[in-house]
Amino acid sequence: MDYIGDTSTVPDTWRSVFEPFSKIQEDPNHGWFREQFAFIDPIPRSRYEFILALHREYLRIKDTDPETAQRTNVRWTGTLPYAAMESYGRLIAGMRLLRKAEAEGTDTQFLEQVCAFHVSQLGHYVGDGAQPLHGSIHSDGWRGDNPKGYTRDKAIHGRVESQFVDAIGLEDARILPHIPAVRRQRGDLFESVLTYLDESGSHVETIYQLDQRNAFGNPQDEPANALIVQQVAAGAAMLRDMVQRAWVESGQVPREDLPNPLDPKNPAYNPETGSAPALR
Repeated sequence: MDYIGDTSTVPDTWRSVFEPFSKIQEDPNHGWFREQFAFIDPIPRSRYEFILALHREYLRIKDTDPETAQRTNVRWTGTLPYAAMESYGRLIAGMRLLRKAEAEGTDTQFLEQVCAFHVSQLGHYVGDGAQPLHGSIHSDGWRGDNPKGYTRDKAIHGRVESQFVDAIGLEDARILPHIPAVRRQRGDLFESVLTYLDESGSHVETIYQLDQRNAFGNPQDEPANALIVQQVAAGAAMLRDMVQRAWVESGQVPREDLPNPLDPKNPAYNPETGSAPALR
């Protein structure tokens, strides 16, 4: 648990300008700016098909609406649910190895650490998803039409998730009563992740309304405290449920009849991406 907590911010260090290849790949993984891709329905079950859909829209509007086109790309839409699902898949793979080592009676300490790191990385994306401002174009100040006069100050992001959280001294004991019992997740997990992000993103305007009266400058403000506790608890529950489900899935015998997404004979194979989307 200490390892997971202490390494949970590592994915942010992959976004430095000093490591440009890493930054280009990682930056979109921390956001999901839903207003930018409202034209995509349903959301593709492939990171690459999502990127292609964005690029097609960019080409369609670049001459008629250059301002919108400027942000119709992977950086300004985000790829958070794909990053979460990719981390989840790596966690299952690591857990399978861990189960095998346990069954064979071999040393598991390094495999345990591998799994812990995947939980840490997954937790970062789930945690970002719990912060409503990671799910909107208004992540760093209100963008576009602003009839209600919300702040355009980029610092609102840090005021909410860093300064206010530090000021209220958030502790486990305060969060635990708000975390529901374990929910055995069934059905399609990608859809569950999208629903989770939609729910979090529904609180964006509430944050701006609270900020208008300087709620995040007052550690005693009850509505601001309640929102933060609610979202932290939601993220904690989501991470816990995904880890629990990953452990269950890692113990199942892999189906031999699953089609290979890289096989051109796969009925859903897309030659533009060289793969088929993930199955439900």
